[in-house]
Amino acid sequence: MANSDTAKRAPSRRSQTADPDTAKRAASRRSQTAGSEAQQHLLRAAADLFYKEGVRAVGVDAVVERAGVNKMSLYRQFSSKDDLVVAYLEQSDEQFFRRFDESLAKHPGEPRKQVVQYFEDLAGRASKEDYRGCPFVNVSAEFPDPAHPARLCVLNNKTKLMDRLHALCTEAGARDPGELANALALLIEGIYASSQTYGPGCGPISVAPRVAEQLVAQACGEASVK
Repeated sequence: MANSDTAKRAPSRRSQTADPDTAKRAASRRSQTAGSEAQQHLLRAAADLFYKEGVRAVGVDAVVERAGVNKMSLYRQFSSKDDLVVAYLEQSDEQFFRRFDESLAKHPGEPRKQVVQYFEDLAGRASKEDYRGCPFVNVSAEFPDPAHPARLCVLNNKTKLMDRLHALCTEAGARDPGELANALALLIEGIYASSQTYGPGCGPISVAPRVAEQLVAQACGEASVK
């Protein structure tokens, strides 16, 4: 009788053996997780090195060393250095417009104040000692070929910025939204350049928010934005 009970309780050989499909799915998930983590480590390392030292000055060996992975891991995630550069710029683009939206969110429904706020926030970032300007401007200087994938990322970022500025200037009631958007874009690029030529927190950067306010007031027919 005891033997019969034991036989009933004993799991079958089939139940003791893992389902091959389940094992494959688990292994795939582990591989995807490891790959995702390696990709994030590589992107963080590349972003730091490319921004501080320049894209062409940094080789893949430096990136993998900073990321703490091997070169094979890099090429599993990115087919080439150009592919890594594009991923870096796409990430920079997301960060750029996240900051843009954060500035606008401080004054919901008040586009004129939103413009000035964006310049105040940008001037604040450009006044930090570790500020190296706009990553898209920096990359443009390193890659003269406008058809290079990196330059296409630059074009995409600048085109979207102009579209956002134009929409903001239209909402602000500018008589000529395109003209005001162009003036604001020029001021933005001036902040980028001044941070590297005059230095962080220099005079040209400190006056940029007031200049933006004056431009908006003039374009919208008001003496003051605030």
